[in-house]
Amino acid sequence: MLSPMRRFALMLGLLWLTAAGLPATEVKIIKVLPHYLDAEGRSSLSPSLFERDAYQAYLRKNREKRSALRFDVQWKARGAEARHLKLRLEVLGTVTHREAPLVVEQPAKRNPGLGRWSSVTLEEEALKRLGEVVAWRVTLWSEDRQLAEQRSFLW
Repeated sequence: MLSPMRRFALMLGLLWLTAAGLPATEVKIIKVLPHYLDAEGRSSLSPSLFERDAYQAYLRKNREKRSALRFDVQWKARGAEARHLKLRLEVLGTVTHREAPLVVEQPAKRNPGLGRWSSVTLEEEALKRLGEVVAWRVTLWSEDRQLAEQRSFLW
């Protein structure tokens, strides 16, 4: 008969051996940053985060100055799942209905020099169809299987 402490150590060792033999697959969406862009494609006038936030507030108030809405998505994928991934962006606006959000899909590819950041851009025409953005959801897919999700508070 094993003591409770030895039984615990044995179980912990078996768990570690089991986990060590599995391939490391970790898939998640870390961060989603929606940014309005002006006519020149800028989200900020300078590299300062304070300036970016101030310029985003300006673009939110002045709809005629916006040319697009870009969602910068930071994601992580290790293991076999990382080969054929796609990002799906779903956006609800003041004009669209909950049952029919605007959906954009694209391959999840790394931006050179930025690590695993991908950008999904909604051009001016799509913004007009949406009205003001109310909620969004970004999902990471491998073929027909959803692997990760991040959504706004109101989704």
